[in-house]
Amino acid sequence: MKSADTEFVGGPLDGRILPIPLGPMYGVPKKYTVPVPSHGGTPARTLVYVRAKQQRGARWYWRYEYDEAATALASG
Repeated sequence: MKSADTEFVGGPLDGRILPIPLGPMYGVPKKYTVPVPSHGGTPARTLVYVRAKQQRGARWYWRYEYDEAATALASG
């Protein structure tokens, strides 16, 4: 399965670059969810990142930006 190294901006994954599996049209998904299990006294939650277009010079690429509102809804 092909993957693309994709940058994460904001939230707990800020600054990380992770390999994201590509879809059937070789693009990264519009939304990426990261389940976080409960640990100690903190409850389990789901982090939500949305795809955003980033441009460097004449080239562009996808990156994921943290969506705090969607994370609050997903985590209940």
